Amino acid sequence: MSYFCHSSFMPAQILTHTTIGLLDVVPDQLHPVRLRARDLDAAKLLSAHSHPWGQVTYAAEGVLRVSVGNSTWIVPPLRAIWIPPLVEHEIATMEKSQLRALYIHTDATPFDGQECIVLEVSTLLRELIAALSQTDDGSRRETLLSQLILSELAAAQTQGIRISLPTEKRLHAICQALMETPDSSMTLAVWADQVGASERTLARLFERDLGMTFGQWRQQIRLAHAAPMIARGMPLSLVATELGYASQSAFSAMFRKTFGQSPSTFFAPKKSSQAGN
Repeated sequence: MSYFCHSSFMPAQILTHTTIGLLDVVPDQLHPVRLRARDLDAAKLLSAHSHPWGQVTYAAEGVLRVSVGNSTWIVPPLRAIWIPPLVEHEIATMEKSQLRALYIHTDATPFDGQECIVLEVSTLLRELIAALSQTDDGSRRETLLSQLILSELAAAQTQGIRISLPTEKRLHAICQALMETPDSSMTLAVWADQVGASERTLARLFERDLGMTFGQWRQQIRLAHAAPMIARGMPLSLVATELGYASQSAFSAMFRKTFGQSPSTFFAPKKSSQAGN
């Protein structure tokens, strides 16, 4: 019996569990883009895994944390992450989320190389993904939507906030705690007491393992956490307060110093080069 149905309307099945290794939705040359939909509560984990197809990891609602090797990204609905084929990755929900993962066949991958890429989810791309989730498998409409999605993805690369993660166990404990509470004002000396190391040792390990100081890493994680807040329309003054900055101007100055532009400019949708054509 054929897996694909041509005669009835079959929206994508929405899973509510984190089981991986399922083979009911697999891209192939005839169907290069397939969609896996999951509605998950906060603090759910899709444990580290890989597969022979590429993946665009996107949440229509909610916030994800995507980890690959010693890097992690915080992904709000305005952003997605391209994960190349065979690259091991882990996905955690930071709040209740509607995870919509696009599986892309190796012959249709929109990017070269083995590096993960941050993508901007335009209004068009968001609606294409939503439409694909409501489309019959194997239909002409699925083919057309897949072609449009691949075209949009190819032009969606944008600047992202990549967070480097350490392998040294004491640093790892500190960094994990700061990812959960980015507004923490605990000094490196206090952390040193908690993990049983000297402040000097931890400072040296941050420079060796992460190539930056403790303060620089903490600023990075705070800026990454700003993304979902700004995406939800939270005022910058409240974002600054939530993340432990003394003022909105202090937050904006640090953001501009790091990325060369203001938060509002950084997260503003790009204007399509096709506009008006």
